[in-house]
Amino acid sequence: MAAELTVHQLIAKHRPTLDQALEAIRTRAYWSPHPEHPKAYGEHGSLDMAAGKAAFDALLGTRLDLVQPGTDDFVGGEVSPYGIELGVEYPHADVDVLLPAMKAGQKAWRDAGAEIRAVVCLEILKRISDRTHEFAHAVMHTSGQAFMMAFQAGGPHAQDRGLEAVAYAYVEQVRTPDTAEWTKPQGKRDPLALTKQFTPVPRGIGLVIGCNTFPTWNGYPGLFASLATGNAVLVKPHPRAVLPLALTVQVARDVLSEAGFDPNLVALTAERPGEGIAKTLATRPEIRIIDYTGSTAFGDWLEANARQAQVYTEKAGVNSVLVESADDYKGMLTNLAFSLSLYSGQMCTTPQNLLIPRDGIRTDEGPKTFDEVVADLARSVDGLLGDDARANALLGAIVNPDVKARLEAAAGLGEVALASREIANPEFPGAVVRTPVVVKLDGAKPDDEAAYMSECFGPVSFAVAVDSASDAVELLRRTIREKGAMTVGAYTTDEEVEQAVQEVCLEEAAQLSLNLVGGVYVNQTAAFSDFHGSGGNPAANAALCDGAFVANRFRVVEVRREA
Repeated sequence: MAAELTVHQLIAKHRPTLDQALEAIRTRAYWSPHPEHPKAYGEHGSLDMAAGKAAFDALLGTRLDLVQPGTDDFVGGEVSPYGIELGVEYPHADVDVLLPAMKAGQKAWRDAGAEIRAVVCLEILKRISDRTHEFAHAVMHTSGQAFMMAFQAGGPHAQDRGLEAVAYAYVEQVRTPDTAEWTKPQGKRDPLALTKQFTPVPRGIGLVIGCNTFPTWNGYPGLFASLATGNAVLVKPHPRAVLPLALTVQVARDVLSEAGFDPNLVALTAERPGEGIAKTLATRPEIRIIDYTGSTAFGDWLEANARQAQVYTEKAGVNSVLVESADDYKGMLTNLAFSLSLYSGQMCTTPQNLLIPRDGIRTDEGPKTFDEVVADLARSVDGLLGDDARANALLGAIVNPDVKARLEAAAGLGEVALASREIANPEFPGAVVRTPVVVKLDGAKPDDEAAYMSECFGPVSFAVAVDSASDAVELLRRTIREKGAMTVGAYTTDEEVEQAVQEVCLEEAAQLSLNLVGGVYVNQTAAFSDFHGSGGNPAANAALCDGAFVANRFRVVEVRREA
């Protein structure tokens, strides 16, 4: 089929979805074209649950050859947090060969225009969506997420974030018209007349540095934002989470080729054990955009050293929940227990510090002392995770030994209000599954401050006793300003306290959730409506997703001619 016909078909197929996405980011209302329920798949050529599992199983022990220029070796070594070896091999690249090949396709991709780039990206996302069950297993066995979370967060929610980035990219590119007729009156003389042409041009090659815990959810925004704005994209996955992004690259290359574009616009580079190629790639002159999710130390290094590139980072922070009063005490405890437990706290949005006045709080069940609040929360977590089958479905597996070590060390930092316990996973005996630990700390003690003012990534939370609500607000402010926060939560029935917390979050640029007691949790965000991070505090220099996330991935070049 001719490339031109294919492109026209893609516009007819995907323009309505793009228009819906544009409306969703304008209204911020709920919308998603990607079903969250596993049973919604299996029709119209998509893989159902059994077919998806079979497709994943068929990948194990194979070589995923993407037929890329410059492949000089094949590397692998992923071991699932659930204890199985994946045995998949991926291309290792000679970047001196691969990067020029990637750049060669950018002219045609640039000239295609914003709409065609957008619908090609939507076709990539649609084909990924059709394989959501397969991708879910790939995410599960590289991140340690439980299957349902891997299905939803690694599938439809990640696809939503990718589509959201495409929509924002389209808006920013079409903000300027393609052409303009410019006429300036000159009195009695003939007017000055010019024809002006405006073209969005890509910065260059984008580098996506993937993370271990959410390879697709955190990887798709940067990948699709760069691709939709005309840039080639090189994907460098985390060594323990290559498969989901390798499959993504494979799909993207297939779609680009079928649509008449150079498949090398999207490529993968995996690395040998201990090779550490991210630093080398990040400072290459061809790399003009970098998207990174991971540790603060490497994020800071990228911002300081990758000077030739526009760098977007999501790093680490210390997320806090202020608990001052509650008009639904049980609802608050249930909501917090789920937030602390989901995916073993291995989310950048999981609450770490619970700031509670040492004299206690007011509730609909009467006054509660600090110790009572913490004990009741511990019982709520125990109740949530008391059944091992349900616990496994919520906790997933510990993603790496560092998380396990932090969890074990946390018990020595203060009085343990909730001890972590080991849970067996009958389906995967090699999985390391642990319930959360909650440790009491005193906000006034310097030794305790050293603990709660440092990020302790994993299923570790600190109940921090503070002298008053105002002290809690000021500690919240200092934590966000010095350490950053991806999320902030607060429970209060006091209007003055609510306003004080809101003002802190506005001044320090942190996303706030107030009095959540239902099925929405502080560590969850919805694409097209919620902003993930703000870009305004040390936890991240970008938000997923806003205009600033896409607008600097391209520049507008003008050509003027005499009319």
